[in-house]
Formats: sequence, C-alpha cells, structure tokens
Amino acid sequence: MTNRAFITGVFGFELTDAERDFIRAERPWGFILFKRNVDTPDQVSALVRECRSIAGQPDAPVLIDQEGGRVQRLGPPHWPVYPAGAAFGALYDRDSQLGLTAARLSARLIAADLVDLGITVDCLPLADVPVAGADAVIGNRAYGTDPVKVAAIARAVTDGLEQGGILPILKHIPGHGRATADTHFQLPTVDTATSELERTDFAAFRPLADLPMAMTAHVVFSALDPAQPATTSATIIQQVIRNSIGFQGLLMSDDVSMNALAGSIAERTRAIISAGCDMVLHCNGKLDEMREVAREAPELTGEALERAKRALAARKPPLPFDRVAGRAELDALIGQVGTA
Repeated sequence: MTNRAFITGVFGFELTDAERDFIRAERPWGFILFKRNVDTPDQVSALVRECRSIAGQPDAPVLIDQEGGRVQRLGPPHWPVYPAGAAFGALYDRDSQLGLTAARLSARLIAADLVDLGITVDCLPLADVPVAGADAVIGNRAYGTDPVKVAAIARAVTDGLEQGGILPILKHIPGHGRATADTHFQLPTVDTATSELERTDFAAFRPLADLPMAMTAHVVFSALDPAQPATTSATIIQQVIRNSIGFQGLLMSDDVSMNALAGSIAERTRAIISAGCDMVLHCNGKLDEMREVAREAPELTGEALERAKRALAARKPPLPFDRVAGRAELDALIGQVGTA
C-alpha cells in the first residue's frame, strides 16, 4: 500500500467512524497526538494501536511534542514533568558536561514514557537560537543563544531519544529564534543579513544535519526569499536547508493549519510540496481540513519515499535503562541550576 505524503492529527481520545473511514481511504504516512488525545496511559496506547490498525501499518510513525517545560503533551498525574530546554543551557554554563548529561537523561526518560505508549517519534530537539526582542514562542524552550552550545545540547537530547528507541525530529529548520511573532497566529519576517544567519541561526543546525527528520520554520528570511516563508520557499529549502546546512533527511512542514501560512489549506499543501518538503503536517484534527490536505498531498514516491524509509529504519530498540536512578540523577542535576 502506498501512503500519501502527510501526517495527520485526530480529534479526541478515540477515533470516530468518520476518522476511521478517512484513514482507510487516504492512507496518511503517520499520526500526531496532542493534549486533546491524552487521558490515561491505557487510553493513549489504545488510540495508538487503533490508528495503526486502521491504517494497516503496524510501524506507522506516531509523533508527539514532548519537549518538557511548557510544551509537554503528556503530564501529571500519569506522566512526570520535565525541565524546559533553558535549564540544560543554564547547567551547561556552569559545567558543560553536566548540562549535556542532564539533557541526555531528560530525553532518555521521555523516550521511556513514549515507548510504553507505542509512540515512536518525538518532535525534538530544537536548534533554534533566540535573540533579544524575539517573540516568546521559543523563549525558554531553547537551549541557549550560542549556536555551538545549542548544537551540543541538541545532540545530547538526540542521543537520549535514540537510546530509548525514539526517533527525533530536528526543529525548526533553518531557525525560528529571530521570529518576532508567534507563527500560530501570524507570519514573522526576519530581515537579518544572510552572512549573520549563516554564522548563528543556520550554524546551530549544521552539526545536526544527519538527523533522520526535520521540521521547517514558518518564517520569512527576507535576505533569501522576501515573498515566502521557509516552509513554502523552494529557494530556502534547496539553497539553505539542503545545501548550506546539508540536511538530507525527511523534511516535513510545521503545522499547515497555522495562521502564518496564506491561502486555503489546499493551497498551502500544494505550496509546501511544490517548494520541496517531503511531508505535510496537519495537526488540529479538523476533518474537513484533513480531507483538503489528503486531496492535495501526493502519493509518497521517489526520493521522498526513500527518505521516509531511511528515517524509519534509523529507529533502534531501546537500550537497558534504570528509570528510577535516571530520574533521581536528573533531579539532582537540575537542582544545581536553582542554587546558581
């Protein structure tokens, strides 16, 4: 069975009959979960199993945004709270090795939570490099403001996820840190010179170009393409993401339903694929929009299909891990930040 080049959300705790019919007919490559899909561990596991069963794909990727801090779809009372990315950056500034250890541990613990539920992909790490005056949508989710430090912590997070059997998604390529607006609501334009972007924003992504998947930024970089955000810019995807940064993995859009993008959902979907993204991500669970995406998303073929296959093949079984000891060590390390 050939999948179509999109990842879909669903609306609630379980699939509706209409969603089941949609999944069978339209063949999404994968699924993404949000808080609206999360109640108890048993319920989440059942939803994951049913998505795969209806799709007829036992290995269909199931994604979630589980960063820690304020972006954490799984939380109390059934799942623990994890630190925001900035905590690892603060610890790194005191002792770089301790900062990397904490980042790796947190991601390894998150991976253990996800594997228990059958979730196989985390939308993490971030390599965004924020600047003063930028919108708070990234804020303390970022690991720092130095691209070398950001890349190092992002690599540690990647290692923790992969050791736990979870595939990472690098975001938001080629950089969301300078955005002066929240892309959920409007389109930001960055007027920084290309030379400065290469030195800072793009530089944080280059050491991570080997990751299996990445998610684009709905951000205009006027020095490179004044008309289109990175997500729908063939210039930025080819010249920056594929060439300058060197990322050759599976490239997916950020959520196609965000208000940063112009036009209908169908028009946005066509623009995303035309620009060179391999996969369209649709998150809000609205079935009418899901149908628009499905109508416009092509079948997954050619190089996009090969990238998708390579991404899934990169997932390894979890390594042995003592969760109790790991959590105790993480808490002790993060506790040092509070005493700085």
